[in-house]
Amino acid sequence: MKHIITLTVLLFTCLLGFSQEEDDKAKQKAIKSSNNYTWEGNKNLDQNKFAEAEADYRKAISKNGENSNASYNLGNAYYTNETYSEAFGRFKQAGEKATSKPEKHKAYHNMGNVFMKRKEYEKAVEAYKQALRNNPTDEETRYNLALAKELLKKQQEEDEKNQDKNQDDKNQDQKDKEDKKEDNKDQDKENQDQKDQKDKGDEGDQKDQKDKEDNKEGDGDKKKEEEKQPKDKKGDKPQEQPQPRPNQLSKQQIQNLLEAMQNEEKKVQDKIDAKKVKGVKVKNEKDW
Repeated sequence: MKHIITLTVLLFTCLLGFSQEEDDKAKQKAIKSSNNYTWEGNKNLDQNKFAEAEADYRKAISKNGENSNASYNLGNAYYTNETYSEAFGRFKQAGEKATSKPEKHKAYHNMGNVFMKRKEYEKAVEAYKQALRNNPTDEETRYNLALAKELLKKQQEEDEKNQDKNQDDKNQDQKDKEDKKEDNKDQDKENQDQKDQKDKGDEGDQKDQKDKEDNKEGDGDKKKEEEKQPKDKKGDKPQEQPQPRPNQLSKQQIQNLLEAMQNEEKKVQDKIDAKKVKGVKVKNEKDW
């Protein structure tokens, strides 16, 4: 019984070892195939055959997901083709799969370059810092970091200026709204004053019209009253012959009386003249 158990264990160990060996062989085969596709991709990329290079790199990654070189090189292909979003994804993948510091350094350095193209300077600064942690001696990365910091500073100043301008514009808009509101209130008040003045004028016109109508009605009543009474003014009433006052001679009577007096006076004068003629002596002169 003991021998049977021992044989079973040995058999299981052999099978397990054989399976592990097969897995190792398959893995090595996949790695080799992935490396071959990576090499083909590099060759096509050098010949500016982007589509063929992209296909080779994708096959290389599918054969071996740990192939950071294939991801990094595919990222470079996208970067050269200015497909920066795809490039960043492949650089990020390469940085995560890389097992050595030089590989990580290259991946983060190029991630920083993508951020610079996007003008995401704050992220570029962090990517270059991460690259320098893996290779502090790289002068190109150090230069890119300094440039990213300078551009970040200018961007922040510009953002602050724009923020102040936006705030000023917002304050100005608020002031304009308040001024417009005040103008509308003043206009409404002016319109109301004009309306009140017009209403008052209309009331005055109505009162004047009523007064005119009342005066007209009063004139009518007065005219009726005057028509009832005798008229005594020239042009309004017929003239009446003046009547002699009691114990007063009329004009004709006075005229007759004057003529009679003149006649009597004449008669008296004639008598006087007649007596003067009789009493005058006639002087006879001798005719010598």
